Amino acid sequence: METLLGPNGCPWDREQTLESLRQYVIEEAHEVVEAIDHGKPEMLREELGDLLLQVVFQAALTEQQGWFDIDGVVEAITEKLVRRHPWVFGDEKVDDASGAINSWEAIKAKEKKERGALGGVPVALPSLLRAVRMGEKASAVGYDWPDAGGPRAKIDEELQELDEAAEQGDLAALEHELGDLLFALATYGRKQGVDPEAALRGSLNRFSERFRHCELAAKSEGKGLRDFDEDALDAMWERAKAAERDGSL
Repeated sequence: METLLGPNGCPWDREQTLESLRQYVIEEAHEVVEAIDHGKPEMLREELGDLLLQVVFQAALTEQQGWFDIDGVVEAITEKLVRRHPWVFGDEKVDDASGAINSWEAIKAKEKKERGALGGVPVALPSLLRAVRMGEKASAVGYDWPDAGGPRAKIDEELQELDEAAEQGDLAALEHELGDLLFALATYGRKQGVDPEAALRGSLNRFSERFRHCELAAKSEGKGLRDFDEDALDAMWERAKAAERDGSL
C-alpha cells in the first residue's frame, strides 16, 4: 500500500480519500457475506482479502494525515477485546453466551454513556440489520419482551393497523405502519434466534432462482413471460419450486 501511494505509485490510488473509499468498504463487506452464503472457501478468502485491503488502505491515508497507522488500528481493537472480555482476561464469571453479550454491552454502555444505549448502532446499516442491532442494544439495558410471544402479538396488531391505513388510502400512514410491521417482524426473528436480514436474503435468492427458471422455460417455447396467462405462470412457478426441492433448479 505504501508503494501504491508513493511518488511512483498508482495515480488512481493516490487520488483516493477516506470519503471516496466509503462505497468500497460497503461493497466489499457485502461481497464477504455473499461468499459466506455460497459456502466457497476460495471465494471467501478472496473477498476477505478485498475487505482487508480497505482497512489497510484507509489506515494508510490516516497515517498520511498524522492521525494513526495500521498498528494503531490493531492495538486499539486488541485493547478493546481485552477490556470487554473480563470473563476471559479477568476474574468475572459468565454462564453462557447470553451472559457474555450482556456483560459486553454493559461495559460498552459505561464507555459510551454520553451517546446512549442506541448510539453505537450505525445509521447506514441495512434497515433489517439495524432493527436487530437496536433491539439487542435495548435488550441489554432491560428494554425488551421476555420472549417471542410479545413481538408475535405485535405483528398481528401492526398488520391490522396496516390494513386500516390501506383501507383509508392514507399513504403516509401506510408507510408508517409498514415500517412498524417490519420492525416487529425483525424483533420476532431476533427473539427466535433467526437473523431477518439473512432470512430475507435467502428468500430473495430463492425468488431469483425460481424466476430465472421460469424465464428459461418460457424462452424454450420461444416466448416471454408476458405471453402466458396467470394460471400458466402459476404452474410454471410451481414447477420451479419442485425443481428447487429436488435439486435440479
